Amino acid sequence: MPATPHHRAPGLGIWLMIAGAIGWYAAFALTQERLHLLEDPNATASCDFSVLVQCTANLESWQGSVFGFPNPILGLAGWIAPLVVGAALLAGARFARWFWLLFWAGMAFAFGFVIWLIGQSIFVLGTLCPWCMVTWSVTIPTFYAVTVHLLRSGAVLDSPRVRRVGARLMAWVPLASVVSYAIVAVLAQTRLDVLSSLF
Repeated sequence: MPATPHHRAPGLGIWLMIAGAIGWYAAFALTQERLHLLEDPNATASCDFSVLVQCTANLESWQGSVFGFPNPILGLAGWIAPLVVGAALLAGARFARWFWLLFWAGMAFAFGFVIWLIGQSIFVLGTLCPWCMVTWSVTIPTFYAVTVHLLRSGAVLDSPRVRRVGARLMAWVPLASVVSYAIVAVLAQTRLDVLSSLF
């Protein structure tokens, strides 16, 4: 695939490093909380602020260990990828089409998993986990940004028209992320009446 300025994407590299660092720290904090609860089943997680806003219910539910181990371990491993890819982009690296598609597949899995966890938290568990919400807040825009980058770089379809559309869409990633946050907030308020619990 011919080289283009979009392949280097320093702006995307910076975002991937920021999101990766935030996501990794959230996963680390949740892992610490889970280990603390395993050591002392009667303990309370430091991120438990109320019946509505807490980590314990999420961590101790089956949804918190979907694959047979605590979900935060996925974050500890998974968020390393954006950190490394972001640093590589800043260093001037250019990746092959297969690499971008593989990276996108990982981000798509993370995005889908987060959407499922949001639904479980709001509609099944009835709680909002603070560190989980931090993870949601960086996963959503990262998925959007990587998806649009694949369009503008020609990794999906090497067409000038697709590249132009992707380049225009990149400016809309922040707004799309805010809209996504708003949808989650409305769902949480409708289902859990979050505002009334704050007053």
